[in-house]
Amino acid sequence: MSTPTDRHEVFIDEHESVVVPHHRLRGNDLAKLRSSTAVSVTENRHGYVIGAHATVGVLQLDHLRLVLRPKFPIGGSRLIDWLCYAHGSPEPDETLRNWPLGRDGYAGLVPAALLHECGLLLRRGLRRDYVRRRSVDTTLRGRLDVEAQATRCYGAVDRLHLQTFEHEDGGWENLVCGAALSVAAQRSTDRRQTRLLLDAAGRFPAPRRPLDALPLLTRARYTRLNDHYRPAHAWARTVLGGGGVADLLEPHGFGARSLLLNLNVLWEAVVRRMCVDAAVTEGGGAAGQDEGMIRTYGGIRRPGTRDPSFRPDVLLAFPAPGTVGGTGAPGPSGANASGPASRFLAVDAKYKKYNEKNVSAEDRHQLLTYIAGYTDPGTPLALVVHPSPGEPLRRVLRVEGPRGLLGVIEVLGLDTHAAPKDAARPLHEAVARFAAPPPA
Repeated sequence: MSTPTDRHEVFIDEHESVVVPHHRLRGNDLAKLRSSTAVSVTENRHGYVIGAHATVGVLQLDHLRLVLRPKFPIGGSRLIDWLCYAHGSPEPDETLRNWPLGRDGYAGLVPAALLHECGLLLRRGLRRDYVRRRSVDTTLRGRLDVEAQATRCYGAVDRLHLQTFEHEDGGWENLVCGAALSVAAQRSTDRRQTRLLLDAAGRFPAPRRPLDALPLLTRARYTRLNDHYRPAHAWARTVLGGGGVADLLEPHGFGARSLLLNLNVLWEAVVRRMCVDAAVTEGGGAAGQDEGMIRTYGGIRRPGTRDPSFRPDVLLAFPAPGTVGGTGAPGPSGANASGPASRFLAVDAKYKKYNEKNVSAEDRHQLLTYIAGYTDPGTPLALVVHPSPGEPLRRVLRVEGPRGLLGVIEVLGLDTHAAPKDAARPLHEAVARFAAPPPA
C-alpha cells in the first residue's frame, strides 16, 4: 500500500465538486468513496465526479488522498477554541500552543493537539501505579500463579510462575497515550511533526498492538489522581478510532479510517451551548426533549414508530410573566420555565453563508412553522444563527401576509474569528431582549 505522501492529492472545497479521471481510482478506492457519507460519487465520460458535503478534513484512500476544505476558513488555534467550547472542555493554554493547519487541513490539528497534551503530561511526570505482571523466576516473589504452575511446568520446581505488582508507569492511562502517539506518527505527513510524535511515543509505554488501547478507553474511570489525563485521552480517542464524519465530536464508535470534521455538527453544538448559557443567565433554560414537540398526525407510518415531528436545533423555555421564576408578580406554586405557561424561543443553527445572501425560502418556511407552533401572538420571534467571519451581523426579517404580521426572524451572524464567548455576544443580547418583561 502506498504511503500518505505517495498518494495523488485532490482538493475539494466544501459543497463543491471535482472530476477525477477514471485511472486515478483503483482497487477499493471507489468502493470506499461510495460508502463514505462525507462525499458523493457519480460518473460521467470524463471520470468520476466527487462532491463534498459539509465535512472537512482528510480522507485517505489507497491511491488517492482527498483534502476537503471548509468554506469558512478558521485558523487552527481558533478552531480548537470552538471545538473545546462545543465539548465543554477547558480552554487550551494559548502560551504553549502552536497548532497551524498545515497541509493536512483540520485533520492535522488532531495529532498536534495530542502531542501538546502528552507533552504536558511528560513535563508533569507520568503517573505511576501498581501494575500486575506475570513472570517466571527461580525464587518466589509476589504470588504463585497456581494455575500456570500446574499446567505449564509439568512438575518442575526450578521454574516458578509468579504474579507480581510492580510500581511503574505502565498503567492504562499511559498505555493509551503511547498507542495514540504511535498511530498518529504513522498517519502524519509532516516530517517534523512525525519526528516529534515518535520521540514522545518512545517516552510512553505502549501495548503490543495499538488498537488494544481502545477497550481501555471504553472502560476509563477518572479520579482526582488521573483526571489530568482527560484532555490527552479525548484526542487519543479520535486518533485510535481512525476518524469518521463526526468523530471529533463523538466519544465512541469510529467507522472510517480518516480524520474528518462535520462542520454542521460542530456549528449546531456551539450554538446550542451559547443559547443555553444565555437563557440560564436570563432565568430560562433548554426545553425538555419532548416538551412542546410539533407533530404531524394522520400520515403513513410503520408499526411501532411514532408520528413524525420536527423541532428546532435549540428550543429555549422561559417562565411566563406572573409565574414563579418569571417576571412580574409571583404565580401559583410549581410554575416554572418548563411548565405549561412557558414562553418558547426557537433557534436554528444554519451553517450557511447568510452573511452574503438572503435566508432561503425553505428556511423561512421552517422558521415560520416554529413561530406558529411555539410562540404567542405578542412575540412571534425565531432566531437564525450563522457564521460571519470577521464581523458580527444582525438583520431582522418581517414576514407579512394579507392579514398582517406572520412572524419576525432575527438573523444573527457570529464572528468565527473571535473566541466563542466573545462571538456569542449578539446571541446573548437577542435572548435577553426576548426574555425581558413586555412593556406595561
